[in-house]
Amino acid sequence: MALACSPAPAQEMAGPELAPYVVTGDAIIEPLAGQRGDAALGRALIGERHRSLCILCHAVPEGAAPLQGTLAPSLAGIGSRLDEGQIRLRIVDMKRLNPESLMPTYHAPPDGARIAPAWQGKPVLGAAEIEHLVAYLVTLKE
Repeated sequence: MALACSPAPAQEMAGPELAPYVVTGDAIIEPLAGQRGDAALGRALIGERHRSLCILCHAVPEGAAPLQGTLAPSLAGIGSRLDEGQIRLRIVDMKRLNPESLMPTYHAPPDGARIAPAWQGKPVLGAAEIEHLVAYLVTLKE
């Protein structure tokens, strides 16, 4: 079953806009905004604790051990366990797969339940940033 997501109206957005996407099963098969990311930029972004937030909860193979999170699964080998589309959906909207997940919705229309007013209606990361993360994470093979 495929579900479509449309971006919020532009006048409600500040910063990156939500790119439309289609969820098919447990994946977003097509790259957001039609462009593939750069793995090197994704590797750099994943380490930016205050920007991507990834290593606050996850560990990554090249990360500084004391600064990595242990609340969520390690991302080591994720490219062997999940395909590109599955990784993309998990970054965009993990709550679609697991509503109880602590992982934020990085590029989905937020429900506002646990989102500060200043962040409501705004994606955490833009489409290009999501694609950079996907490009990097698919390289993490076991």
